[in-house]
Amino acid sequence: MKLFITGIGTDVGKTVASAIVTQALEADYWKPIQAGDLDYSDTHKVKSQIANIKSQFHPNAYALNTPASPHLAAELDGISIDLKKIVEPKTENHLVIEGAGGVFVPLNDKDCVIDLIQKEYKVIVVSRHYLGSINHTLLTVEALQNRKIKIAGIIFSGDENNPTETIILNKTGVKFIGRIDNEPYFDANVISYYADKFRDNLLNL
Repeated sequence: MKLFITGIGTDVGKTVASAIVTQALEADYWKPIQAGDLDYSDTHKVKSQIANIKSQFHPNAYALNTPASPHLAAELDGISIDLKKIVEPKTENHLVIEGAGGVFVPLNDKDCVIDLIQKEYKVIVVSRHYLGSINHTLLTVEALQNRKIKIAGIIFSGDENNPTETIILNKTGVKFIGRIDNEPYFDANVISYYADKFRDNLLNL
């Protein structure tokens, strides 16, 4: 199984969700494009929170120096992102692929993050509650559906907001995988706790 983790925007909890899914499935992890924080990248973060010995962590196709939209970060590095050079790592294991920001974050003048999603991938959408998040979540789901991309389910990030979650699930019909609460911190023990909670839903995607 190949699961692509995307968010309804930036800083909604994709990396924590990716760590939980990776731990739950003892999957491999791959972040094709990292922009900024190269000394403590999302790959470093996920690796530090994984408690199994099966998961492998594959190198970024692009590691960009500036914490900015990938198209700008690449330009500042004097390069252009070429989708043909983003080659999925070979593995016999489950693979978790983490996107960058939301689905329409630009990678270059033509391509966006949504263009990284291959036909065999199943997408998990991470939604975090804030004013406007319903709209952003519905737009993300509709954009994926318009591309005929399979949506495996949704993970809510942050404190429970039943009216928001209910309207999103009712309007989209997308499977609810689980909720990640606002924890004081996330370490390997907390990630394992959520991995155990989510595992059955993930295995049934």
